[in-house]
Amino acid sequence: MKTRIVIVGGGAGGLELACKLGRQLGAEQVTLVDQQLFHIWKPSLHEVAAGTLDIHQEGLSYEMLAHDNRFTFCFGAMTGLDLAAQAVQVAPVLDEHGEELVPARALPYDQLVIAVGSTANHFNVPGAAEHTLSLNRPADAEQFRLRMLKLLTAAELRKSAGNEGQVRIVIIGGGATGVELAAELREASVVHSRYGFRRLDPQRDVQLTLLEGADRILAPLPEKVSSAAAKLLKERHVTIETKCRVASITPTEVADNTGRLFQADLVVWAAGIKAPDVLGTLGLPTNRSGQLEVDDHLRVNGHANIHALGDCAACPTAEGGWVPPRAQAAHQQASYLHDALLRRAMNKSAPKRPYVYKDHGSLVSLGTQTSVGSLMGNLFKSTWYVQGLLARTMYVSLHLMHHQAVLGTLRTGVLAVARFLVKRATPLVKLH
Repeated sequence: MKTRIVIVGGGAGGLELACKLGRQLGAEQVTLVDQQLFHIWKPSLHEVAAGTLDIHQEGLSYEMLAHDNRFTFCFGAMTGLDLAAQAVQVAPVLDEHGEELVPARALPYDQLVIAVGSTANHFNVPGAAEHTLSLNRPADAEQFRLRMLKLLTAAELRKSAGNEGQVRIVIIGGGATGVELAAELREASVVHSRYGFRRLDPQRDVQLTLLEGADRILAPLPEKVSSAAAKLLKERHVTIETKCRVASITPTEVADNTGRLFQADLVVWAAGIKAPDVLGTLGLPTNRSGQLEVDDHLRVNGHANIHALGDCAACPTAEGGWVPPRAQAAHQQASYLHDALLRRAMNKSAPKRPYVYKDHGSLVSLGTQTSVGSLMGNLFKSTWYVQGLLARTMYVSLHLMHHQAVLGTLRTGVLAVARFLVKRATPLVKLH
């Protein structure tokens, strides 16, 4: 009897796993469930939000990927689990008018992998959920882009009438997402001024403020990386406020716990993540952050045939800590589960070796011209600092590696490199 493997969540880890298993086992055995029709590499969402990356060119169709990689794609959101029947419950698909296009379904499984990623954690800050945007999905990035363009248009009209025309954008959270978005928005604002918004001064009229509660931005990374990123952002007229803990948010301003007010036309929340709420309804063990508790073989505690990977999984390390919610962790976990599930599908014993997270360092994009980061992590018991074109090339190569994993080929490599070189020479902003 063939093993039925269901993977819920088509992010970096879930999609890589589905593609690799599908190419070896086929559509009868491998099914991917996702509530979106297109996949975009999550670290690219800040580029989509800034308008420097076209969502329609970057997105990969799950249906196309399923055909090319021989897995089955199920369109819909997971709403529950029937643990006794070993079935995933999938919500109906509705159109924009609320009409049902696809009915609710139940997908039986022998092996289940949950890879639903994460969502914004607002930490109960008043107004955060109502008055901020978070870049968790392609739709979030597209919504930000459209709102920003409307604000730029209004500012252009005000300046045409002889009035002030500022657009004030506040980014809450100085981690990788917040820093990358600030850099990309500054680069985009310069290009916007050349394409239709000629009265706007990109440095003065597009005001970017980055708020971070810690002593420095990029706090989890080495201080040299943090300092270099801060220097580059300040050179690009991005205001950085550290030791700033947000207390409340209204439609027009952000207040911190000391009473300072930051005027804002658009606020992005990048200050924390949590697991999706649906995980708490499945009857599986979760931690305080809502993540599924797994062992060092990525098996959900108490359920040998249910696994979890990526941001939604609380995976212990040998040192007594937890695997960080990074794309490289999801990639490594997908590779580990690929081997384990493939062996089970071939009626072989599961690998005895546990999953071990390996830190290969971190790279942070600061626009199309440069990146900063640390390489190698603990591989050689040392850290290598990189900056500039070399770091930027390495950052782009991570995207290429992801494409190779999901397509099983480097056929997109030439196109991706060409895109990088074109962007570096003449940044292009999508205006419509």
